[in-house]
Amino acid sequence: MKFKKRLFMRLFIIIALCFIALLGCHSSLPLLEKVPINALPDTQYHIGPGDSIQISVWKNPEFSLSVLVRPDGKISIPLIEDIAAAHKTPTQLAHDLEQALSHYLKDPIVTVMVSNFVGTYEDNIRVVGEASQPQAIPYRSGMTILDVMIIVGGLTDFADGNRATLVRKQNNVEKSYRARLDDLLREGDIKANALVLPGDVLIIPEAFF
Repeated sequence: MKFKKRLFMRLFIIIALCFIALLGCHSSLPLLEKVPINALPDTQYHIGPGDSIQISVWKNPEFSLSVLVRPDGKISIPLIEDIAAAHKTPTQLAHDLEQALSHYLKDPIVTVMVSNFVGTYEDNIRVVGEASQPQAIPYRSGMTILDVMIIVGGLTDFADGNRATLVRKQNNVEKSYRARLDDLLREGDIKANALVLPGDVLIIPEAFF
């Protein structure tokens, strides 16, 4: 009996130390809301599969039409069977269309507008773990943690929001930041809000107890 009690106590101490270590490691992460704005990369919108785009060719209405970007990332318009659209900004695609149409038209001027935003998979914000509706969300300029949490329906009852981690790739290097979701959503501390960027992954763990 004494042996079992000692074994239980040792296991309890080991678990407690691991828990404290995990808390210490997480608390050492920089706070997301402290990331300086001038360190944020360019956030231009890039066309993705499933986007609806409106193409206008000045003085050539027969080439002006609305098309859907195919799953392979390409589109087709009159005289041009296939041209890559995904991963380009609307301006870049317009310039590529001008170049392709210049073989058939004199000095074409093309305008591209996106009417239904899906974006590239790489640019999506992904929320995993203890969110009410974990999902991938198309990025929008100026989007914040609060916007993301509204879309996913907030936290579950089992979430440990203040141990949430946001993983961000910058210059091909992954960096992790601490997000204070409980403070933001349950305490109303708006200072815990912060900008998100294309490709961010928000990981919300389950509470230990």
